[in-house]
Amino acid sequence: MQLCRALATGRTMAIAGLLACLAAAPTLAQQATSESVRLPAPRPHAQAHAKKHLVTGTVPSARAGAAARAQAAQAEAQQQQQQQQQQPPNPVSNPFAALLGSPGTTTALTPKQRALIDRVDKYLSTTDLLSGKFVQVGPDGRRSQGAFFIQKPGRVRFDYDAPSPISIVADGQTVVVRDTRLATQDVYPLSQTPLRFLLADHVDLLKDTNLVAVYADDVFITVVVEEKNGIVGTSRLMIMFSAKDMQLKQWTVTDPQGYDTTVAVYNLDTTKKPNPGMFHIDFTNYHN
Repeated sequence: MQLCRALATGRTMAIAGLLACLAAAPTLAQQATSESVRLPAPRPHAQAHAKKHLVTGTVPSARAGAAARAQAAQAEAQQQQQQQQQQPPNPVSNPFAALLGSPGTTTALTPKQRALIDRVDKYLSTTDLLSGKFVQVGPDGRRSQGAFFIQKPGRVRFDYDAPSPISIVADGQTVVVRDTRLATQDVYPLSQTPLRFLLADHVDLLKDTNLVAVYADDVFITVVVEEKNGIVGTSRLMIMFSAKDMQLKQWTVTDPQGYDTTVAVYNLDTTKKPNPGMFHIDFTNYHN
């Protein structure tokens, strides 16, 4: 019974974090909590053999020793650079975004804010392929990670790293949250999730969403959209982009109960075309 509850919790966190439709900008108190969560540092790779074995049984000349040390230093610098590129980011909070808007105030946007929205719309509308790694921090502070793949229109896949059995797949019309251990999957219409505009060919945030806030500083461009559901209540989604190059950085989901889930993405690739079979939904080997 405890195992079943744990697996159900994993599925709930996956739905809340990656369907991005039950999400929002956190309050300042919630953000302070999420900001204190730090991701574990990746395990350092082994140092270059050249550094460990500069001497090979005979005493090298001063020139040879200097050359060996320079070569080892260069190898170590390259290795550190690779580690920095592969290191998962620490999710950050943006305490300003939640203060800049309320429902129904999109008509009061300034020209600067509208220009920011145009940049976001253009980025989302022109990014047809996107893949990379993700790190998720749940409401209870649990951290999980994996890989994701997006191909517009309407197709996305999130695969959690082992030991998690969860994956999320959208084929253009349907979204499933799949548990390979239990051979089950929960099915949702794509049109009823916020993925509908993130995976659309053309994105118009002012037209297609209830945009309640937009903010920019030297690091991030942040937009906040609100989702209202008569059954489950109101939730918000806060999406953050790099102010430098407009790359997607992270999103924070606040569900109707006020719980936050943050997903940060990194090592992004906009050129790699995934195998179409990755987005196939198996309705025969998995029961709903």
